[in-house]
Amino acid sequence: MPHDISLITTIAAGLGLSLIFGFIAARLKLPVLLGYLLAGIVIGPSTPGFVADLELAGQLAEIGVMLLMFGVGLHFSLNDLLSVKRIALPGAVVQITVATLLGAAVAHLWGWSLGSGLVFGLALSCASTVVLLKALESRGILDTVNGRIAVGWLVVEDLVMVLVLVLLPPMAGLLKDDGTGVSGNLWMTLVYTLAQVSIFIALMLVVGRRFFPWLLWQVARTGSRELFTLCVIAAAVGIAYGSTSLFGVSFALGAFFAGMVLRESKLSHRAAEESLPLRDAFAVLFFVSVGMLFDPQVLVEEPLHVLAVVGIIVFGKSIAAFGLVLLFRYPLNTAITVSVSLAQIGEFSFILASLGASLGLLPMEGQSLILAGAIISIALNPLMFKLSDPAQKWIRSRSRLARMLERPDDPLAELPNNVQTHHVTHHIVLAGYGRVGRRIGQILLDKGIPFVVADQNREIVESLRAKGIHAVVGDCSDPATLIQAHIARAEMLIIGLADTFAARKMLEFSYTLNPHIRSVARCYSEEEGQLLLKEKAGQVFIGELELAHSMANHVIAVHDELQELHKTPA
Repeated sequence: MPHDISLITTIAAGLGLSLIFGFIAARLKLPVLLGYLLAGIVIGPSTPGFVADLELAGQLAEIGVMLLMFGVGLHFSLNDLLSVKRIALPGAVVQITVATLLGAAVAHLWGWSLGSGLVFGLALSCASTVVLLKALESRGILDTVNGRIAVGWLVVEDLVMVLVLVLLPPMAGLLKDDGTGVSGNLWMTLVYTLAQVSIFIALMLVVGRRFFPWLLWQVARTGSRELFTLCVIAAAVGIAYGSTSLFGVSFALGAFFAGMVLRESKLSHRAAEESLPLRDAFAVLFFVSVGMLFDPQVLVEEPLHVLAVVGIIVFGKSIAAFGLVLLFRYPLNTAITVSVSLAQIGEFSFILASLGASLGLLPMEGQSLILAGAIISIALNPLMFKLSDPAQKWIRSRSRLARMLERPDDPLAELPNNVQTHHVTHHIVLAGYGRVGRRIGQILLDKGIPFVVADQNREIVESLRAKGIHAVVGDCSDPATLIQAHIARAEMLIIGLADTFAARKMLEFSYTLNPHIRSVARCYSEEEGQLLLKEKAGQVFIGELELAHSMANHVIAVHDELQELHKTPA
């Protein structure tokens, strides 16, 4: 060949095989991420046939990491995190601690050093943002209370991992088992590193959040779509590179803050949309490069080690999360959803494993075990979600076990005694107090119409009770929650949740206890609407249809007004 085309060859092979394996994974109803990892294994040095350039793939992976973390920052909502902070913050920290200790314990049994065990355990503790969001989206539960708790939990995990990536390099010497770690300059190194990071964060929050949104707006005013996309990508890669060169901060942290500052712009949604194709393409190359590092021999040579890793990811983390959610008095279905959502590992695990290996903390065997655990747990995750409903039914069928797990003595699960004595009756039961339910509740409050709110979010229920509004906490599709909301004496049920399965259960039970109750429900599609009408829903509002009706009514009103003006003589 007249010149070196290894970069083109690596990209072509990586993207081409990712398409093939990703398509096969999608047809098998598995996450496409699994296909990308398999594509990397095929073109990696551990399998026969064509071998892509590992060094170039590593550089492409670095760009993939930047754009992945930029996307996380661009979608990072402090308000969403604060709405579930009481469970997501302590829950994620305790779950990370449990998983890290489990990983470090098995590493110790294998004869690894303390530093290796710590990095290994941390890598097993953090779930994949990509896998989680795709799983919640495909099941239509991303915007539910359970979805918000799972995402908030994962955001806290991501923030902890970002901190780990910052602290690990200066701590590497201490964690190594070669005696070079005990140094008098260690604390100075840590202080210097944290000072650099603090200066970078302060600059981004004080200057960056004003300058970059302003720059994005100036570029948008040119009307050029290409310049706008270029500005977004240049900001992501430029800030990530600058943060590393000037402040010694990792690419991941720099890109994360780039996304955070651009989120301050009113054009953040457009920035996310315009940059999505490029972010997706480089994210694919990132997962391909990760797959290239995997040695399939570990499955043959160390099968028990692989099983131990999968056990920690799928069962250890899940059981810890399950128990923590119930400890915070959330319903059983919330505990199951969160625990299943976290039963896999992904992006940060790979980044941490690569960093640990480069610092000499993690042996190659550890990196291969982490990759094996990721591939197997990602493949098992859809099955875990499918088993969640039967598991919930099984637990509920054992009434004693269900009562023990769901804490029936929860004071928020029933109306206070002073309310009970007034015998709430002829009221409205508002199931779900999210974006839609909150607006309906405010209108009912303004009109002086009595209502009782039923919602899974404890913080929402506590806030409502502080305002003197009747509310109970619990799963709205659970008959016990509806009973506590006095559904038998209510005159109307308003279902503010866009969960057709839960809505059908609510309607069925409500009509059983109160045959004369009126009902109103919402959904996303006409097919879902037909299902709800079959369950005797009095009125069903379909989002897009209602939007179309409102817009059409406005157009007709404006048209009629203009026609009247035309008829009026000047």
